Amino acid sequence: MRDTASLFVDCRCQLGEGIVWWARHRALLWTDIESSRLWAHDAAGTRTWTLPARLASLAPCASGALLLGLETGLYRAEIDLASTASPSLESLVPLREVEPDLPATRINDGRTDRSGNFVFGTMNQAEGHSPLGSFYQWSARHGLRRLDLPRVGIANSICFSPDGRTMYFCDSPVRRIMSCAYDADQAAVSDIQPFASLGPLDGQPDGSIVDADGHLWNAAWGAGLVRRYRPDGALDREVAVPAKNPTCVVFGGPALNELYITAARQEMSDEELIRMPEVGGVYRVAIKNVRGLPDRLFAD
Repeated sequence: MRDTASLFVDCRCQLGEGIVWWARHRALLWTDIESSRLWAHDAAGTRTWTLPARLASLAPCASGALLLGLETGLYRAEIDLASTASPSLESLVPLREVEPDLPATRINDGRTDRSGNFVFGTMNQAEGHSPLGSFYQWSARHGLRRLDLPRVGIANSICFSPDGRTMYFCDSPVRRIMSCAYDADQAAVSDIQPFASLGPLDGQPDGSIVDADGHLWNAAWGAGLVRRYRPDGALDREVAVPAKNPTCVVFGGPALNELYITAARQEMSDEELIRMPEVGGVYRVAIKNVRGLPDRLFAD
């Protein structure tokens, strides 16, 4: 089965990523990493804020604040969705520096687990992306704890089964999504297994989300597709995206049946950008007989 997404927000991000649905405000939030911008869209329209460093991933907090994964650390921010003013440095509260001993790495993909902890990974920015990155859990109670997972070049595809006991993740250049048993309280992982493999012409796995039936939806960089995998890893559905490099997905809308997809303008030729000038936007498709699961708010 194949659906087709259409352009929803014409924002033309260089590297759109990290999209989340903030149910409290009925708003979408996402980042353009390379432009150091946070974007928001709700019934009032679309706004953007400039940040002092690249923002890779984020999570709404139970307090109403935002948890931001800037390139070298985690921050807390109070952002007024009704304002277009950029957050000042004073409004960004540093929480924890990440990998200060590894200058080549930065924070990348991240998502809250079913218990309200923020789980994120890092990537090696150097050419070739040798495996220097790691996966971490950040919680208000325990602070930063590294998950005992293999080091990666580009951490991506972080999401969780409906019961929270299975974590999915990947190293994008390896072209394979992995699964493992996950204990949120102990920040412990075990039973690491391959979940779904992509062929050389299938793109690379980027951001993922899990729906209410436990199916994993993955944005395939380079393939112009979002693929849905059953809990056993079998492919059973695709969404065509009018963008070569989709990056991240989230379910939103009142019924949580609308799939929103970010994309990038990177790694596209001048001819491709002329042919698809709006690429890098946010795309949308309503999915019949599918309901998403809301991400837990970060328990701050």
